[in-house]
Amino acid sequence: MSFLLFAITGLHVLILVLLFVATLDKSWWVLPDDETVNLWYDCLYDNSTQSWMCASVAESQWLHAVQALMVLALLFSSFAFVLFMYQLYTMERGGLFYATGVCQLLACLSVFTAALIYAIHVGEFHQHRQRGGSFGYCFVLAWLAFPLALLSGIMYIHLRKRE
Repeated sequence: MSFLLFAITGLHVLILVLLFVATLDKSWWVLPDDETVNLWYDCLYDNSTQSWMCASVAESQWLHAVQALMVLALLFSSFAFVLFMYQLYTMERGGLFYATGVCQLLACLSVFTAALIYAIHVGEFHQHRQRGGSFGYCFVLAWLAFPLALLSGIMYIHLRKRE
């Protein structure tokens, strides 16, 4: 039983790390000249002044929805982890971790929706940039966090506390 708890806790920490990196790091979109764009700021390196030029991202409502959903996924998953630890030490023997599972499934749904919106509207987000480009590793990490959070949420719902 101890191994199962360590594995589930490790999986949840992995999901949290993936969500933190996907939300806060700077590679949701990679331009052909290896410049990257994140969800929050558009920073380009200016060779003539040897400095970074940063501006807010596009004013698209869809991009704001992606930002909000990624933050929401991070909050749901963080709350699920704290709730799991609380339930682990206070719940009676035989209890189920329904609340933790529901929070984790909400995080799963949030990250899925955010990544899907970004994939569908990526042309709108980067219409003023040069043609070309590809999805960056943060986008991939968001998609990777989705099935892991789904698996984790289902495991929490079926997990029963034992001695």
